[in-house]
This record gives sequence, structure tokens and C-alpha cells, in this order.
Amino acid sequence: MSDAVTPRKRGPQALAARNDQALIEAARHVFTTQGFDAPVAAVAEHAGVGMGSLYRRYRTKDELLQRLCVDSMDRVAAAARDGLAHEDPWQGLASYIKECVAFGFGILAPLAGALDVTPEMRQANQRAQQLADELVARAHRAEVLRADVSTMDISLLIGQFGRTMPAPPGRSEEEIRSRLLAIALDGLKAHNTGSLPGEPPNAQHYQALWDT
Repeated sequence: MSDAVTPRKRGPQALAARNDQALIEAARHVFTTQGFDAPVAAVAEHAGVGMGSLYRRYRTKDELLQRLCVDSMDRVAAAARDGLAHEDPWQGLASYIKECVAFGFGILAPLAGALDVTPEMRQANQRAQQLADELVARAHRAEVLRADVSTMDISLLIGQFGRTMPAPPGRSEEEIRSRLLAIALDGLKAHNTGSLPGEPPNAQHYQALWDT
């Protein structure tokens, strides 16, 4: 029996899918650079579509932000799958962290408690969390990740590096971020035997922030 092939979208469907992705990428850029108070008109302008096109897809700003959350979690899940496909457990984990930092996972944290959590958001988060847990568990089994580091530790680390940070004159933000991330990644390795302060962060606590 041959494997089922998902039909490719064509014509109007393909155009709608491209417009939708353009809106999501524009929303990520606008809200990252201008904050969440930015008008949706700025998103439409950056995406190169009219307001009518935006409102046909997203009736409210909240709907757009909810879709942006789902897209972010889908990208986290994809990064975790790529990491799991890597033969080397450490390199797989490191590539996952770098990929999540690169697309800005963590910028949506201020929305916790201010945005209704949809079933789609919850499902996307569960998928991403499960894959991240597998990636961290594999690194622990290979004894390349320090034993007292949890998935939530790594998620919060990614969130910190995924936000905009100032850079000294003559240095790019990306250059500074890459340097600091390399230092942080080395600190995650199993050869670091000193105890971490405090208890690992509780994932349920952070999930509850979104449910408030």
C-alpha cells in the first residue's frame, strides 16, 4: 500500500495560505518591534495586504494573536523534531535552542493571562511540550545535559534569549546574542557539576499564568 500524499493547495487556496503566513510573519515582526499595542493596520501594511483581507481571516486582534501563539508553538515543535532527528543528542538539543531563539520564541510571554487560551493553542502547546520533553530526556540519557536541568529551565532560557537585547556601539544585537547563548549552552553541559540554586521551575505554574 502506498503512503497517502497530502494534496498540494492550488489557486485561491494556495494564495490564501500564502497571505495568511505573510500576516503571521508580519504580526510577529510588528509586535516584536512595536509592542502589542501596535495597530493591526501596521500588520496589514507590513504584510502587503489590505485591511479587508486581514479582517476576513481574523475578525479581531485577539484572534490574530491567538493564531500567532499557535504558529509559535508549531515552530517550537518543528525545531524539536529537527533536534530529535540529529544523531548527536547534544547537538540536537543545542540546535533546538538556537532555532527557537532565532525566531523569537518568548516574545509572547507578556500575553499570558491577557489572552483567552483556545483549544488549538492548548493542543499546539501540548505537542511542542511533549517533543521538547523527549529531546531533553534523550540528552539526559546520553549524559550530555546536566542532570538537574529540566525542560522548563530550557524553555525559560530560550524565552530570555528570544527577546530584544541592547548591543554596545559597533556590535550587532545578533553578535551579542550568539556570544551569550554560547556561554549559556556550555553551562548546560553535564561536565558542570556544581549544584544549581533553588528548585527547578514548575511548568504548571507558568501554564496557569495563561489560564488566568
